Amino acid sequence: MDVKRVKDYLYWLYYQYQLVTCSYVLEPWEQSMFHTITVTVLAMVVYTAYVFVPIHVRLALQFFSQIFGSQAQSAV
Repeated sequence: MDVKRVKDYLYWLYYQYQLVTCSYVLEPWEQSMFHTITVTVLAMVVYTAYVFVPIHVRLALQFFSQIFGSQAQSAV
């Protein structure tokens, strides 16, 4: 894979990000604050999904398995 093409593609993605968020019209200090807040919120969303989604999926599977009749085996 060509390094220049990857670099150009990353620049293009960053340009698209700036166009979508309209952050290209901000001053440099405003851009850094905006990017910091955006990255922080994104990191919190990813962490929350990593922690809580598996728990909810497991609970949903248990709930639907009880509804449709495949009861869990008792460990007696």
